[in-house]
Amino acid sequence: MRRMNQKSDERGAVAVIVAILLVALLGFAAIAVDVGMLYAEKAQLRNGADAAALSIAQTCAYNSEDTKCSTSIMSGSLAKQMVDANALDNQSNPSNVTLNKTAGKVSVTAGALEAGTTSNKVSLLFARALGFDDAEVTVTSSAAWGSPIAGETPFPIAFSICQVQGHVGGGLQVLQSHGSNANPDCNYGPSGQTVPGGFGWLAPDPGNCGALIDIAFDEADSNPGNAAPSNCTATLDRWKAAINAGTYPIVVLPVFYKVTGTGSGAVYDLQSFAAYEVHGWYFSGGGNSFHNTATDVGSAACTNDCRGIVGKFVKYVSLADGYTMGAPNVNGTNVVQLTLGAP
Repeated sequence: MRRMNQKSDERGAVAVIVAILLVALLGFAAIAVDVGMLYAEKAQLRNGADAAALSIAQTCAYNSEDTKCSTSIMSGSLAKQMVDANALDNQSNPSNVTLNKTAGKVSVTAGALEAGTTSNKVSLLFARALGFDDAEVTVTSSAAWGSPIAGETPFPIAFSICQVQGHVGGGLQVLQSHGSNANPDCNYGPSGQTVPGGFGWLAPDPGNCGALIDIAFDEADSNPGNAAPSNCTATLDRWKAAINAGTYPIVVLPVFYKVTGTGSGAVYDLQSFAAYEVHGWYFSGGGNSFHNTATDVGSAACTNDCRGIVGKFVKYVSLADGYTMGAPNVNGTNVVQLTLGAP
């Protein structure tokens, strides 16, 4: 009898230990499975909220007065489309879109959406044994848009503000850098030359075709010469290949409002950046001309003593991270970036 009682006591002790270990095992399972599931859900929502914020910012950056740039339309269509597209089950709850067009900011809050549960809730598996049936999963992403005020220009040339204002979204222009004065109101030097004493390029950064431009410093140095800089050959070749493939390259270039000095001492006073769709060019030196008058530049050809670029100013929204963003301006070029914080 004594031995049997001892065995019974041992069985009871083992049952207690198993019960304790079972709770611990359920806890580990909850951590491994349920927490992992929550992280996966949050990652999908983060991708969707980021995509929605960027898409709304791009739409509003292109035209803030467009009817598409409104909270009601964004929350009902574009935001949900982007958030759903990044969910593995194509279901989500874009619960809030906050839009500030004046400041150029938007935030999107997205939550989980699961059939049979409250919005923003995700059903748990093993954690139910511990008294937790579900968990809330929401994320908020913010984006902003504005005009670039600093960044790398891909080509060392600047255009006059009067060549840009009123021409964004217009037709082809010949933007001369040298030769007969085709733009009498846009050149600030004698004899139709932007820089007195000869054509002046922007001074490029060493080893690069373009230069790092900061509008806040309000000026950029000049580099004389009538032929395209030798270190821009690769850039011109890329442009040529794109045009031959049926795509006109769009480049972000600085805009000046005044030029002072002459030759290498000339200084451009810069105002903003503008986007220019390149269709052709004509500079001195071998290989510096690309002109298809039949299909690309037409009557806007730059020939004879003309030197410059043919193309048109366009509205353009860039997702490039290399630009410092400022307030939107009227020259049609904006950058869009993910940000921290609400609008």
